[in-house]
Amino acid sequence: MAKVTDTVAALAQPIVEQAGCTLWDVEYVKEAGEWFLRVYIDREGGVDISHCEAVSRPLSDALDEVDPIEGSYTFEVSSAGLDRALKKPAHFAQCMGQRVDLKLYRPIDGRKEVAGALSGYEEGDVIIDGVRFEKKDVAQVRLHVEF
Repeated sequence: MAKVTDTVAALAQPIVEQAGCTLWDVEYVKEAGEWFLRVYIDREGGVDISHCEAVSRPLSDALDEVDPIEGSYTFEVSSAGLDRALKKPAHFAQCMGQRVDLKLYRPIDGRKEVAGALSGYEEGDVIIDGVRFEKKDVAQVRLHVEF
């Protein structure tokens, strides 16, 4: 049986493209005892509420029809955000050379957080400013946002 996120991504892809956007990610997570299905979209020039609505309405109808999730959940469509999480090889390829913030599961050389230019991604290992962090040590990688 396919994962919920894979099923939803397959349903969402044509709807997202029709809205002039790209599908960044799909999450199905439990938070504070409640389930959330989140669809993150992206678009050259940014995503606004009209783009989210253009995806949300038809995708909600498609989800009701296919009904891939047992039980109740909260459905959300939003922008991937400026500080978007990089999870897939395509995300890393698209963001190569950009500044990222990396969080580690445990300290390495006394640090649990590292910021720098994404200079490589190989089989799950993340390379920042030429320093390799093994997949097993990496908790999260996000685009860095300067204020």
